[in-house]
Amino acid sequence: MEAATVAAALGFLLLAGVGSSSVGEAREETVVRELVVGLLGPGPAADFLVSVERALATESGLDAYRLSGGGRARVRVRGSTGVAAAAGLHRYLRDFCGCQVAWSSSQLHLPQPLPVVPEELAETTPNRYRYYQNVCTESYSFIDWMALNGINLALAWSGQEAIWQRVYLALGLTQSEINDYFTGPAFLAWGRMGNLHTWGGPLFCFWHLKQIYLQHRILDRMRSFGMIPVLSAFAGHVPKALTRVFPQINVTRLSSWGHFNCSYSCPYLLAPEDPVFPLIGSLFLWELSKEFGTNHIFGADTFNEVRPPSSQPSYLAAITAVYEAMIVADPDAVWLLQGWLFQNEPQFWGPDQVKAVLRAVPLGRLLVLDLFAESKPVYSRTDSFHGQPFIWCVLHNFGGNHGLFGTLEAVNRGPEAARLFPNSTMIGSGIAPEGIGQNEVVYALMTELGWCKDPMPDLVAWVTGFAKRRYGISQGDAEEAWKLLLRSVYNCSGEACVGHNRSPLVKQPSLKINTTVWYNRSDVFEAWQLLLKAAPNLTTSSAFRYDLVDITRQAIQEMVSLYYEEVKISYRKKDLILLLQAGGILAYELLPVLDEMLATDKRFLLGSWLEQARAVAVSEAEAHFYEQNSLYQLTLWGPEGNILDYANKQLAGLVEDYYAPRWRLFLETLAGSLAQSVPFQQQQFDKNVFQLEKSFVLSKKRYSSQPQGDTVDLANKVFLKYYPRVVNGSL
Repeated sequence: MEAATVAAALGFLLLAGVGSSSVGEAREETVVRELVVGLLGPGPAADFLVSVERALATESGLDAYRLSGGGRARVRVRGSTGVAAAAGLHRYLRDFCGCQVAWSSSQLHLPQPLPVVPEELAETTPNRYRYYQNVCTESYSFIDWMALNGINLALAWSGQEAIWQRVYLALGLTQSEINDYFTGPAFLAWGRMGNLHTWGGPLFCFWHLKQIYLQHRILDRMRSFGMIPVLSAFAGHVPKALTRVFPQINVTRLSSWGHFNCSYSCPYLLAPEDPVFPLIGSLFLWELSKEFGTNHIFGADTFNEVRPPSSQPSYLAAITAVYEAMIVADPDAVWLLQGWLFQNEPQFWGPDQVKAVLRAVPLGRLLVLDLFAESKPVYSRTDSFHGQPFIWCVLHNFGGNHGLFGTLEAVNRGPEAARLFPNSTMIGSGIAPEGIGQNEVVYALMTELGWCKDPMPDLVAWVTGFAKRRYGISQGDAEEAWKLLLRSVYNCSGEACVGHNRSPLVKQPSLKINTTVWYNRSDVFEAWQLLLKAAPNLTTSSAFRYDLVDITRQAIQEMVSLYYEEVKISYRKKDLILLLQAGGILAYELLPVLDEMLATDKRFLLGSWLEQARAVAVSEAEAHFYEQNSLYQLTLWGPEGNILDYANKQLAGLVEDYYAPRWRLFLETLAGSLAQSVPFQQQQFDKNVFQLEKSFVLSKKRYSSQPQGDTVDLANKVFLKYYPRVVNGSL
């Protein structure tokens, strides 16, 4: 594609006004000053002078910040937007003060006097957009955190079901039909993408009211920083009940998704050429904009993990009806599309099919998320999305799983490679994990790169600095531990790297689980030892205590894999004694001690997880409903274990009452088959273990949200008991 065409496409998106904020400089300046006070306290905040100055931005609208002062003078932070000013503040705290703002725990010990910025530091981002969120993130999982990390574009999809309810009622659907259509709260993301309906529902009346209120608060906070919220739009999926109201409409029932039957899947897709399509699409956006306003960027995914009924380019191009319905309600609309569909099923999405969708929308009016670009980039095989602007994203995590994992080298080098691609239309970078609250080092690197033109020159030096900032002091053993993790668990490479934990610990037991890993397990055990050596100097650090739980959890996970292999070997050798020994350690020692370890930290408690779900409710019945939604997502995912353990977590309570009983039943069944000289029947076991799994989900047991025990003491005891066995190979 000619450079002039690419420039025209990018120019439209840059200059069409989609990035401009309706909030003035004064409001953005005020909210950043409030952020400083909230973050540091009134006293330390007085040492900072924050201002928002639009003139700092480049001619093409790229954000910039300036830092100066310190010492006896106040630290001056100037930004082109509230987000830019917040990012500048974070840069000063990170690089000059050695602080860190993180999901698990922030470290904000300011040195006194405040360090001096030797000469004014000027930084301009190369990325028009720094994006955050996957459509799944809400259903698997902060605006101030976003601002400090320079993020200026993010999904804001709360409350849309309340708007759809208004639209469907106006179109003639009954309340009962609407209730039957919506999924439950834990599965809304897949309802919104047309994968599911009904499952886990209905939604309570108070849910809609609270979501409307929450969305207003989210949007107000985002816009006060100058962020651009991405609202939702009509993708073409409709309730079956719509065919009662409009008997002549042209709908197609799509294929099922995720092993669900058509009671919960097989969505109805309204034909793009049907005159009702623009009616519904524009009605929804009018109602949405009336309630929430607009920043002109709307997300919609018509074929997310669902195969279109036709591969003909002419049919696929007709899906531009999604965009055409947008511009009826908002002439400045830009369609944000997740590019996941193109890499998820490449057999269907050949060059002609991809081009048909991308070129059907005017250049610059479609913004594509290259969602899994760190492992499977799509831009490089689609001629930079055929001229449409795109955002290079790190997906990293699937299902919100725990487990140390990362592709830091690919993350570090990927954005530059995309920017230098011939006729590149890359316009931003972003993070799009399915779940948060894990592997913070990956997101710390990516958000920092959002303001860098070049990769980090030395990842070892960078991760050493990360450890120092995270714990508030330079501690040699801790920094060496992070170097070992960088070269092992965080050094996955190639298309096979997927951040989805498939350890035997969190999978339904069988004799066919693959325990191969891309790293040397000894590096994990050595990093564990080094963090324990560092503990006496770091026990006051909340982030360190989190990491110590996490590395101990990972070490136990590795040992579960090793003992599982011993179980398989002993079964094949028909050695009942060895099977009972190895299986006994796995199910009756390692899993209980893992649960006990996780219970020492509130951030690893099932009780904390469920407490958040219950907090949304206004009655005990509603609280139990939300709790059960959460438990289904963590385990069975569907009524029959349809996507079993996809969203697995390692939480105290979940290990004790879900994972451990499965493994005990498996080992008892294996031992019985050996003792009776009969083959192990996997299918029968699957039926039996499903009853355990479903009983766990349906149980009304309440779990504590208060930690028990001391993290450091217990980690030391576990280490002293098991580390010698691992090192000596005497499992």
